[in-house]
Amino acid sequence: MRIDSAKDLRVYKLGYVLAMEIFELTKTFPSQEKYALTTQIRRSSRSICLNLREAWAKRRYEAHFVSKLTDCDGENGETESALDFAKDCGYISAKEHESLARKCAEIGRMLNGMITKCGTFLLVDESQ
Repeated sequence: MRIDSAKDLRVYKLGYVLAMEIFELTKTFPSQEKYALTTQIRRSSRSICLNLREAWAKRRYEAHFVSKLTDCDGENGETESALDFAKDCGYISAKEHESLARKCAEIGRMLNGMITKCGTFLLVDESQ
């Protein structure tokens, strides 16, 4: 399969699904969490995809590409930590937490693979 944009990557698609699932779940969070956990987990989960799009745009420069992928991974870790809080505060069930945490783990594995094999994603300047 040809990859024309970051949106074609499996990791992007999974990150998008994760962010949308979190968005739906957080609609049920208590109103006192509106400017705390709700906003934080929505932001971090969306940032996975947003940073991935930025990384994709910077594929000419290995250091920039890897830096943005590392940002994606950091946002993914932040999302997973926020899920832990949501479960322990009783806002999501253990089953919901397990499903979402599994997605975070898979995203982390895929991002690590991209970082490890970043050369396969870089744009090559054929004029040199």
